[in-house]
Amino acid sequence: MNFTLKTSKYAKENLTQLQASTGITPNILIRYAVSLSLRSNASEEKVEPPIKDFSDGLVLNRNTVTGEYDDVFKALIIQYAEKEMTDEEYFPGYFNAHLERGIRLLAAEYKSAGNFERFIRALLL
Repeated sequence: MNFTLKTSKYAKENLTQLQASTGITPNILIRYAVSLSLRSNASEEKVEPPIKDFSDGLVLNRNTVTGEYDDVFKALIIQYAEKEMTDEEYFPGYFNAHLERGIRLLAAEYKSAGNFERFIRALLL
């Protein structure tokens, strides 16, 4: 069982920038990003675990990232994938795939909102 999440350099940079702009910690931003990916209308776009080397990104503990909602994230990701998966496939594999897609959506959402208040409102809709 893997308890470590390694992000890409792109995700690290965006999480750092969003944290500086919003004051929201990376673990919460990651939860928002994964949720945006799961909520995305791009369901026809297949989400597969990345095969890249993520040595330049953030390294985070699974419990820090998913917290008490780990089972919820796992259930949602399994439902999205429409297939059974082992815990090893779910984390970090599919979780990271949704993070990588979601961080792009999250960064675009912040850029579109223009400020913190509108950004938070947009996330809650």
